[in-house]
Amino acid sequence: MSAPVFLAGPGLLDGHGAGSSYVLEGAEARHAGVVQRRRAGERVDVVDGAGVRLSCTIADVEPGRLVLTVAERHDEPAPTVRIVLAQALAKGDRDELAIEAATEVGVDAVVPWQASRSVVVWRGERAAKSRAKWRATVREAAKQSRRAWVPDVAEPVDGRGLEALVRSVVAAGGLAVVLHEEAAQPLATVPLPAADVPGTPAVLLVVGPEGGISQDELELLVGAGAVSVRLGPHVLRTSTAGPVAVALVAERLGRWS
Repeated sequence: MSAPVFLAGPGLLDGHGAGSSYVLEGAEARHAGVVQRRRAGERVDVVDGAGVRLSCTIADVEPGRLVLTVAERHDEPAPTVRIVLAQALAKGDRDELAIEAATEVGVDAVVPWQASRSVVVWRGERAAKSRAKWRATVREAAKQSRRAWVPDVAEPVDGRGLEALVRSVVAAGGLAVVLHEEAAQPLATVPLPAADVPGTPAVLLVVGPEGGISQDELELLVGAGAVSVRLGPHVLRTSTAGPVAVALVAERLGRWS
């Protein structure tokens, strides 16, 4: 069984390597020691969310602290092609289910999209709280799936903001696709960006809300350089389409090999 993962803050693992001692503190340490009842001698991993992983053994458990002995340090490289999910806001926590599963299968960033048919609306204080909730969701999903990288959660965008994002992705040598049930071309056949493109190109996957993407939105995004594609013969929920698309792209990029 793989070791459980606990998350340290960015930069807190700098300078630590095999043979060193690391002290995990705060909420993560309390969760390990009190909730999970971890004990001395057990294996745990500590990651910083930006690719650093320390494989450790628990030396001592104290209130609010875990003293760890580092067995190995792994610096996992950033992806050469990023997978980004633009997820439309949806009711009933279906958008959160989407980003949770997408994180587990390998998404690198998520973008909250206020689509024209989104029932849920992020405004003012609610927008800040909802984005914080999305961040917590991807953080926990990254830990559950033992990832060393925690996906970014971007600022929410409206239709024009998403159009600008599509243009920037395409201009940088990436690919933007809109998942649409009436599209003729399957995602499985769309050429993906090459890993040797200068910079870090992205595959941007756009998923609409429960009511689907409007024709005006589709035309706007296609006009900005996106490609309209379908996943397969079935129409998927907004909570399902994104994770399935991320998994398909991740496999085609060789991440699951």
